[in-house]
Amino acid sequence: MTGASAAPVEILTFGCRLNAYESELMRGHAEAAGMHGAVIVNTCDVTAEAERQARQAIRRARREHPGSEIVVTGCAAQIDPAGFAAMPEVSRVLGNAEKLKPESWHHPGDARIAVNDIMAVTELAGHLTAGFDGKARAFLQVQNGCDHRCTFCIIPYGRGNSRSVPMGAIAAEARHLVSLGYREIVLTAVDLTSYGPDLPGRPTLGQMIRRLLAAVPELERLRLSSLDPVEIDEDLWRLIAEEPRLMPHLHLSLQAGDDMILKRMKRRHARADAIAVCARARSLRPGIVFGADLIAGFPTETDAMFRNSLDLVEECGLTYLHVFPYSARKGTPAARMPQVPVGDRRARAAELRAAGLRRLGGFLDSQLGAEISALVEKPGHGRTEHYAPVRLDGDAPTGAIVRARVEAAADGVLVAMPVS
Repeated sequence: MTGASAAPVEILTFGCRLNAYESELMRGHAEAAGMHGAVIVNTCDVTAEAERQARQAIRRARREHPGSEIVVTGCAAQIDPAGFAAMPEVSRVLGNAEKLKPESWHHPGDARIAVNDIMAVTELAGHLTAGFDGKARAFLQVQNGCDHRCTFCIIPYGRGNSRSVPMGAIAAEARHLVSLGYREIVLTAVDLTSYGPDLPGRPTLGQMIRRLLAAVPELERLRLSSLDPVEIDEDLWRLIAEEPRLMPHLHLSLQAGDDMILKRMKRRHARADAIAVCARARSLRPGIVFGADLIAGFPTETDAMFRNSLDLVEECGLTYLHVFPYSARKGTPAARMPQVPVGDRRARAAELRAAGLRRLGGFLDSQLGAEISALVEKPGHGRTEHYAPVRLDGDAPTGAIVRARVEAAADGVLVAMPVS
């Protein structure tokens, strides 16, 4: 073949790790359908900026690929399909459920919009991904949707209600990924700690992980996506304490450090819960590190309330921060609350990010002289078991796990020399 018909499918992915996972599934479906040269835009709707970037990417894709089909999907497309279909650059719009079905990519009826009621979806389709080209670790989806209704969040309306992947299917997919050469897997979800109540026997997340590790002993490293701090079950606590294959790095969905703001967000934890969870994890797994999501400038947030969030970075000992200035999403209760000026939101976000960088720098300095285990992500670069970025001397191939000694820390990166 020559020309556009032989061109590869191009996927532009925005947002979370789950989107990255689903993009690989869509790539396989689109290629099997013969959609050579198509551009798939997998959108995110967590912030107004994410949606703006997706629209910008769609326009750029049309300029760069004037004759190609452009398919738009993801959470933003699920929530506002007509808005994306109205863009002259867009060929088709697929919903979040439809995008994972092979038949959706064969143009049944040539419908320009194929988006159904996401709240009516009760199951996750079974599927195996062919891996992630050029990446050292693989993502494995174990749950989708969310039954909670945080006042700032539009995502349940893009993802639907919570539904879990059966444990046997998770083990089979993990075994498949390991057979492809992946030595580290990240369990991804919209609301990971809600795993299981919809399945027979109502397994918890910890029970599923324990059975997964027992069923796939050849899996060397396992990571978890974002955890709700008050929904960590006792089996997961035991794994944190005893399972070396579960990496010593937890990412927590904290969002704020002030009790009144947490209440107005309709979160399920208080400030003291976040501090207690970090203390318990650290007592069970000395040296464990934490990442966290934090929102700056939530409606009604005063300077004193913000200070509580800023202080939480130190009190919890957070190492990696994902900071978002609050973004009003149409249709959410928070969008109707008294808003903090945009300039204040951005200034507070910058202050939180600066605090995070100081904490990260302190952690990296603490690793000087330590022997670390690094997964090579690309030649000369990898991540330690604590997820710290590391520059490696030597020529270990992508996907290898190497032992190395940390010799320096500079510009947010460790420098290490492999040891035999």
